[in-house]
Amino acid sequence: MHLRGDFPKRLEVRGEVYMPKAGFAAFNAKARAKDEKEFANPRNAAAGSLRQLDPKISAQRPLAIFCYALGIIENGPELTRHNDVLTQLQHWGLRVCPENKVVNGISGCLAFYNAIGEKRDSLPYEIDGVVYKVNSFAQQQQLGFVSRAPRWALAHKYPAREEITELLDVEFQVGRTGALTPVARLKPVFVSGVTVSNATLHNMDEVARKDVRVGDTVIVRRAGDVIPEVVSVLKDRRPENSRIITLPNQCPVCAADVIKAEGEAVARCSGGLYCPAQVKEAIKHFASRKAMDVDGLGDKLVEQLVDQGLINTIADLYILTLNQIASLERMAEKSAENLLTALEKSKTTTLARFLYALGIREVGEATAKNLANHLLTLENIMVTDEESLRQVEDIGPIVAKHIVAFFQQDHNLEVISKLRELGIHWPEIKKVTEQPLKGQSIVITGTLASMSRETAKAQLEALGARVSGSVSKKTAFVIAGHDPGSKLDKAKALGVKIVDEDDFLKLFDRQH
Repeated sequence: MHLRGDFPKRLEVRGEVYMPKAGFAAFNAKARAKDEKEFANPRNAAAGSLRQLDPKISAQRPLAIFCYALGIIENGPELTRHNDVLTQLQHWGLRVCPENKVVNGISGCLAFYNAIGEKRDSLPYEIDGVVYKVNSFAQQQQLGFVSRAPRWALAHKYPAREEITELLDVEFQVGRTGALTPVARLKPVFVSGVTVSNATLHNMDEVARKDVRVGDTVIVRRAGDVIPEVVSVLKDRRPENSRIITLPNQCPVCAADVIKAEGEAVARCSGGLYCPAQVKEAIKHFASRKAMDVDGLGDKLVEQLVDQGLINTIADLYILTLNQIASLERMAEKSAENLLTALEKSKTTTLARFLYALGIREVGEATAKNLANHLLTLENIMVTDEESLRQVEDIGPIVAKHIVAFFQQDHNLEVISKLRELGIHWPEIKKVTEQPLKGQSIVITGTLASMSRETAKAQLEALGARVSGSVSKKTAFVIAGHDPGSKLDKAKALGVKIVDEDDFLKLFDRQH
């Protein structure tokens, strides 16, 4: 537990915390002896241990770690490949997974995958797959990232483990977009370390394809070792009284008509935002971290607010009072004050975040950002036709149709108008005629006085830049705000150009 050798003055190491199988078994044995709650599997046990507010409790848990990457490093060795990092980490006394290997090509990757698969059960920890990474950092930089993940790394999962159980009933859940999802209620069965009593059937086309019926004996697995799903039916065990699953004509929540559009696999409730189920899911999405980021507004609180009639639309969030929130179950006055503060803070956002928060079908973070940067204002987006929308990057005919349909519904326009009246606002997006920073990697450190980090990032991306979280020799320049962190020190050490906030603003203004 001590660094050794000639390690850097400042060092940030990244890795994955896990609970070994032996530690998990010993921990649960102690819990049983004390008549305390046991963990379902090592993954949940490790995650639960790290979430403890008291670090002394975490320290008592049998946790371990495998380190696999470097973050901040000052005056350290020049490393050019991923396997060099792993070797260096070991030299410094840090634990690295021994099951790693440099291979060539697809055949080398698959050979490694198969070799690990053969000894998977004998490993002292649980795994669900292997990860392939491009070894060269130069090639990693060239490949870059998509919105959520690097292009230079890929997880290859092993087939999910399967179990047999009985399908007792089917219920239909209503999602944010009104989609009705058939959910199998199962006789509880233990699958990959978790007791499963519910499993998705995806949609009615899948129900028909697999010929699933109530009363059937079914094979269940956890897709990606996470989401339980019904894989297939053991038809030779089908009882005579099995029941065919049928799509309801009315929404099980609001009784509105259920509609299945031609060519679509999913049936939807036509109740829109007047359906309580859709309202709840729409509000949860609206408040989520990548949308309006309302800290403290969790799922259970949203359900209470809707069930008690305190909110009917997302706009109603911003007219809640302290007394209304404090009167809810498990909410004290301080918690209510914190939520009101978070709601007030969320009023300052970006157009891209606001568009994403509205929950328009098929409009994710990247599409929302493209819409904002291309059309510049909400008013433009609301009146643009399908053909013009298709000129926006990554928007095809289906997404364009969803966007136009959303802004043609009066109740959506009413909610948007109300949100603007209640103070939701964002900085103006100026039209960029050129992209002088196209392909350049920029890093922001410290606090900017004139705008949020999110806004600065959006403006830089509009100029063609890629905003990175770490400084390297390939960084074009670092924008240093108030109270900059260690990124500034690293930029100085590497000789990377540093600009202050005034210089950054001048750069942006020159393009308009």
